[in-house]
Amino acid sequence: MDGHSIDSLAGLRDLYGPLPDASLAKRITFPQLHRHHRAFIALSPFVVIASADRAGSPDVSPRGDLPGFAAVLDDQTIVIPDRPGNKKLVTLTNLLENPTISLIFFVPGRTESLRINGRASITTDTELLQPLAAYGKPPRSALVVAVELAWLHCGRALIRSRLWEPDAQVAADALPSLGAMIAEEIGGIDARETEARLERANTALLWGEPAT
Repeated sequence: MDGHSIDSLAGLRDLYGPLPDASLAKRITFPQLHRHHRAFIALSPFVVIASADRAGSPDVSPRGDLPGFAAVLDDQTIVIPDRPGNKKLVTLTNLLENPTISLIFFVPGRTESLRINGRASITTDTELLQPLAAYGKPPRSALVVAVELAWLHCGRALIRSRLWEPDAQVAADALPSLGAMIAEEIGGIDARETEARLERANTALLWGEPAT
């Protein structure tokens, strides 16, 4: 290697120092949901899901919905509806091969986040899906997450990034439109047609596909 790579835990601890026994980060990790975790999930409209296939190849995927879209059944169980997406089904396929899952929930305006590790399965149980309906449209499936670890994460990352600060938002023209970027990347497709397809996905198909 180049002589600057760290390839052992001992090397990491030499660089960063030990984790104190009294560390809050160490003491606030629990094997089940606390009431504050449940309250956080009830206010959250956004979660990032990490999964991996059987070979360990990772993926992260955002899920956004109305606040409280993830249902807490009990202190060990969360149900997350699967709304219409791009049909690549990367997260769901990964979880079929490897049920290990990690979640990070965010609440707008709060710099803290809620992190959860566990195992997930895919359900089509109508008794679970029907209460998760949005605008009268239940999801086709949902993830049932068995909680193994849960902890509140401090806000330093979001504070440094100024993610929620209005004056930190970039100008609308700082990047081309998504349709324009996709058309350029793929080549041979019309940017306006791509924009129209994206507009339909973001409006008419936002909560469910039309009945056939």
